[in-house]
Amino acid sequence: MFTYNIDDKTALKMLDLQDAEALFTLTVESKETLREWLPFIDYTKSVDDTKNFIQSTMKQYSENNGFQAGIWYDGKIAGVIGFHKIDWNNKSTSIGYWLGNDYVGLGLMTKSVEAFVDYAFKEIKLNRVEIRAAVENKKSRAIPERLGFTEEGCVRQTEWLYDHYVDHIVYGMLAADWKSNN
Repeated sequence: MFTYNIDDKTALKMLDLQDAEALFTLTVESKETLREWLPFIDYTKSVDDTKNFIQSTMKQYSENNGFQAGIWYDGKIAGVIGFHKIDWNNKSTSIGYWLGNDYVGLGLMTKSVEAFVDYAFKEIKLNRVEIRAAVENKKSRAIPERLGFTEEGCVRQTEWLYDHYVDHIVYGMLAADWKSNN
């Protein structure tokens, strides 16, 4: 099972069913902010919904298709980061992430994404990591920009968000570029 200590206060740990109550509480407490960019929030109405999500991530891991990890800060769950899926033929993946309201601005996400990219390139030997973020989602876009990802373009109307489509900016990092920067 994946566990990664970032520093003395921050760790990443693969989600398991014991995390369901805490993750559900964090999701509900941050719902209004998260809802702007994450359509799944409206479907998270009970702890059982969170348990179902965690079970799907455990299945994802058992199928060797990536995983989702809780971001833990001072012993409390602060958010989630994960590989959407892994394309083993092309040695590539994409990363998604979110933080609860009380944990924004602490540098947690930048450190967490950096750890995931490191893991992707050094441990499971992928060649490419992609991050997509809605054009207007400046906070999410700041993470790959801060970490030196290349902005590769805009995918038009790629996500249905409640009542409209949004465009995504695509950021990419290659293993060779990561090695030369880190």
